[in-house]
Amino acid sequence: MESKSYVIVTDHVQANTGRDLSDELQRLILDNPNRTIFFPDGEYVLSKPISTPANPEHSVSLMLSTYAILKASDDWSSKEAMVRMGAAEPFNSIDIVGSNYSFKGGVIDGNGIANGISIDSGRETLIREVSIKNTKIGLHIKYGANYGSSDCDIEGVNIVGNGKADSIGVLCEGWDNTFTNMRISSVHIGVKVTSAGNSFRNVHPLYIFTPELEAAYDDSYAFCESGGRNWYSMCYSDQFATGFKITDSEKSTYSDCFAFWYSPKGNKQIGFESRGKFESIIRSCSISFHPESAPQYNAYIKVGETGGKGIIDTPLANDDAMLDKSYKDYVKGEVL
Repeated sequence: MESKSYVIVTDHVQANTGRDLSDELQRLILDNPNRTIFFPDGEYVLSKPISTPANPEHSVSLMLSTYAILKASDDWSSKEAMVRMGAAEPFNSIDIVGSNYSFKGGVIDGNGIANGISIDSGRETLIREVSIKNTKIGLHIKYGANYGSSDCDIEGVNIVGNGKADSIGVLCEGWDNTFTNMRISSVHIGVKVTSAGNSFRNVHPLYIFTPELEAAYDDSYAFCESGGRNWYSMCYSDQFATGFKITDSEKSTYSDCFAFWYSPKGNKQIGFESRGKFESIIRSCSISFHPESAPQYNAYIKVGETGGKGIIDTPLANDDAMLDKSYKDYVKGEVL
């Protein structure tokens, strides 16, 4: 007997067959408005994206058991994500019951070729405790329905990319989102942000050296910021050539962040890079270079244009590992 609380997927389709289930799962989503659809342990193969409605009258939440796996098939060809939240019926509301929906638990396996999860429409979508593996783009927050705002909450999501030079952990194009307690690895760019009003707390990208990533290493970034007016707290760049990239003189805030290198790979180790004037605020951020790296390529911050009004407050740095010490032009307080 089907649970009155959940629609149980395996009451309708069989897992672990290797057969494409994308059409059947899409029908199940559309036939069960305002329900939680539960995937028990097992593998569910998709050859194309499945989409949920953002329209509150038809929206659903997807919940996966810990060992439930949505896996892209070998013949996957779509440029869209495997799971597209809110794409079936775009909508913009937080006042109507059913307007807030979620994706919780389980594993998304992109099979090295697919993107993981995207949020295409709706507001206040929640994605929590999901492992996203082998993806080109792990998580994509698209331009939001509310004049750009998507107002999403991302919690406890772990992402492992496909180890290629075009891989991105998180691509955030929507405004006003929160990202907390995330681990990201095997990507060329950890987090790429083109919007504003976003908050990142305890987000940790780690660079893993595959042959393709090592060849492109000098252009790798843990965080790439081009939206401005975002907040980063206790975020950790691990081994990326540049920890935090700021483009076009953007104004954001970085507090208690950390960049670390555990090997002397590549030709540079840069904590922060501002392509234009430096206009952001950096507070109590630690930059720790590998002792065997060439000091002429090391910098707490590399600034593309002088004259900015940015502030570096109480930096932590191994100053003797740098020839470029221009960061001191922006320091307020003592260098620790």
